[in-house]
Parts: sequence; structure tokens; C-alpha cells
Amino acid sequence: MINGWIPTLLLIGSLVYSHDTGKPAAPVQPADGPRGQNYLHAEVTFSDHARRSDGFWLFEPAAPIPENAPVVVFHHGYGAINPMIYGAWIRHIVRQGNIVIYPRYQKNLLFPGSKHFVPNAAKGIRSALKLLSEEAGRVRPDTNAFFIAGHSYGGAISAHIAARYAELGLPHPKGVLLCAPGTGPLNGGLLESYEGISPQTRLGIIVSVNDYVVGEELGRTVYQTATQTPYRFLMRQFPDTHGTPELTAGHNECYAMDPEFDGGVENLSLKRARRVAQENAADYYAYWKMLDAMMACELRGEHCELAKGCGPKAAFMGQWSDGHPVQPLEVWVPEDTVAQYTD
Repeated sequence: MINGWIPTLLLIGSLVYSHDTGKPAAPVQPADGPRGQNYLHAEVTFSDHARRSDGFWLFEPAAPIPENAPVVVFHHGYGAINPMIYGAWIRHIVRQGNIVIYPRYQKNLLFPGSKHFVPNAAKGIRSALKLLSEEAGRVRPDTNAFFIAGHSYGGAISAHIAARYAELGLPHPKGVLLCAPGTGPLNGGLLESYEGISPQTRLGIIVSVNDYVVGEELGRTVYQTATQTPYRFLMRQFPDTHGTPELTAGHNECYAMDPEFDGGVENLSLKRARRVAQENAADYYAYWKMLDAMMACELRGEHCELAKGCGPKAAFMGQWSDGHPVQPLEVWVPEDTVAQYTD
């Protein structure tokens, strides 16, 4: 475990208390750096190719439109089919200059069975890459800059694809981020070991201490068995009630709604997301930060110590508006990675 040193500088403009509770306000999204608002594009083009269970939604950067862009595949959680559930995070990724492919992989909560999830997701990804490569007016995909993120069952799918990408006919993933990965009582797509994940793939796993849906088992299994990749980390997120809104640490912390990306799928998962989704410090200082860092390191050679999970910035979760640090992440990285880190 790496014990994070917490910087004492306050976020500019954040010294504000809630008028309703008297408690300090939550951290805001930083202006720059990994997780920040230093966007290259003003708009996102959203297109629907998801009628089938092996379909997909596409998100492309616009204003300005680049000729080509890195690719991030985003796998939703079980039932969380509608991309609006993760829309704020998707918008953040795309406005930085990346294409997001969002495979559907399931038609509804009952169909198809979980053994079809990985094949459906892989087919959706291949179809999306083909469309982007061939259709006029599309941003061309840079398949040498290919990344994957997944939540819940989508995390299990992402780990499977990372280990078996070649036989699935997919590009080699440069980085993979698993968010609260797990499958509950289902087992389609699970592997006994994730040793097949390439040494050239960066692997990040974030779990939450109060995840009573899937727990931490799969996240720990992937971390412990993906021994071929030296650059992997496991992070554990905690609740914090110091300010308002309070920070929770449940299964759906990476939900961040954006109604503009409504895919038209109404179900129980969407209703739940409308109740619980928040865009907050867990997004900025855990999920968004770590995926941004992994991509920055691979694409530009920047923020590489953070991308490894090393150093004080990895554990740092921001500050409440009174300067009190948000409960930091607990971080595990391989011993060899710790030995390479220099502050």
C-alpha cells in the first residue's frame, strides 16, 4: 500500500460553504491536468447504431473535427445500457480528443444470456471500427492508441477482452481501467486467470469499500493474476461525510449522468441511475483521473508515475472547501513498480 501525502493548497474558488447545511462544499472539477477541464474540443457528435444486442453507440470529437483520434471502448454495467448513465464521463473523454465506442452487448435485462456478452461486445467494437474507418465524414480511429474502460459487468468484459483481444480480432489495448468489476451470480465472460493480459498493457482497477453488489473479489483476482503486466494498480475508495454532498463508496460511483446522450433505453437501471448518480470527487479524483493519466502516459509520455498508481497524487481525492482533505484512496501496486518510483 502507498500512503498518500495530501497537498494543503486549496482549490481556487472553492472556499464556499453550503447555505443549507453549514458544511463545507464538495471539490469541484480542476481546471487542468488529468481529470481537468483543459479540453481540445467544444462539441461531441453522438450517433446510434445500437438496435441489436451486438450494436453500439459512437461519440466523436467535434468543433474542431480531427482527422483521426485515439479510441476508448466503454463497457456499461449490467442493465446500464443507456449511455446517458455515464454521459458526463464520456463527454469528458471525447472533448479531450478521443473517440468513444460504447458497445451495447445486451438487448435487455433478460436477453441474451451472459455467455454472449463478450462476443457481442467484441462484435460491436469491430463493427464500430469498420464504420469509423470506411464511412465518409467520420473521425478515423487510431487503433495503435486503443484503450478500454468498463464498469461492473462491463469491467469483467473489459478484463476478458484485455486477456483475449487477439483471438477476438481486436487491437492491442494500451490501457484498461476496471471500475467496480464483477458479475454477481452470473459467470459468463469470467476467466480463471488474467495472466493473458499483455506486459505492454497498463491495468487499473478501482473498487469501493461499500460495494454490496459485486464486492471486491473480481477486482482483486484480476490484480493478483495479471502478473505479466508490471504497470497495474488496485485502488480502494472510501466514503467521506465531512462536507456536502457527502461522498459515498458504493457500486455505482462512476455513474455521471448527461441526458444529452440518451440512447432511448428505459429500464430499472436507468431509474436507479437517476436516483443515485452524482458527478463528484470520485469521478474527478479516481475514475477520470486515472484513465486520463494512463492515456497521457501512453500517448504523450506525461503523468507516467500517476499512471502507475505511484506517488501522492494517486491517492489524493481532492479537498472540501474548508481545506480538509477528502478521504484518500488506498493503493496497491507491485513491489517492482514501487521500487521504480522516485518522488
